[in-house]
Amino acid sequence: MKKIYHLSSCDTCKRILKELQPLDGVVLQDIKTEAMTASQVDEMAQLAGSYEALFSKRARLYRQQGLHEKKLTEADYKTFILEHYTFLSRPVILVDDQIFVGNSKKAVAAAKEAMHS
Repeated sequence: MKKIYHLSSCDTCKRILKELQPLDGVVLQDIKTEAMTASQVDEMAQLAGSYEALFSKRARLYRQQGLHEKKLTEADYKTFILEHYTFLSRPVILVDDQIFVGNSKKAVAAAKEAMHS
């Protein structure tokens, strides 16, 4: 299965989706309009190794809510990701049993290779 969790209003996600073309057979889920389920987040965390690996510490709400001053647990990371899509490090690209999280050049290049091989 090939799936990309993204935000359609995010310029970085748009650029990466364009870079990953063609997207034949890829399921796109805009996490703003179609909320992630707990089982989807669990699946991503299992592949990524932790909920923290999926969590964006760059999100505005991270500082606004004072989370940068707290010691968060795995359960906290999961809760925040499910509460608000902004806490998911985007995009998250699933290719069979592989996961690529975030927008680093390395992650995008690896996802592109996995998707088109």
